[in-house]
Amino acid sequence: MSLSLATAHMLTAAGQALMALPDPDPIAPPGFEAVGTILAWAKWVGLIAAILALIAVAVMFMFNSRRGEGGEHMKTFVSILVGVMIIGAATALVGFISGS
Repeated sequence: MSLSLATAHMLTAAGQALMALPDPDPIAPPGFEAVGTILAWAKWVGLIAAILALIAVAVMFMFNSRRGEGGEHMKTFVSILVGVMIIGAATALVGFISGS
């Protein structure tokens, strides 16, 4: 048996051994229900802050459009929208990154 064939056989056996390992779903330990509540509150506060920021940007658009400077706040507006998307998708993003 050649060295490359023996190495391939050994790597295949190692891969099959790793595939046999269990991959359980994540389960929160007892008593961690409060953590879910805190995360829900944090998401709620973040979305309220984003709404207030969007209102503030809209007011800046309104006042600066009279002076011809309305487009300068577009970067702020886009940044807030990106923040809202990240807040809304935080759970899915963490699940995707962690692989669960």
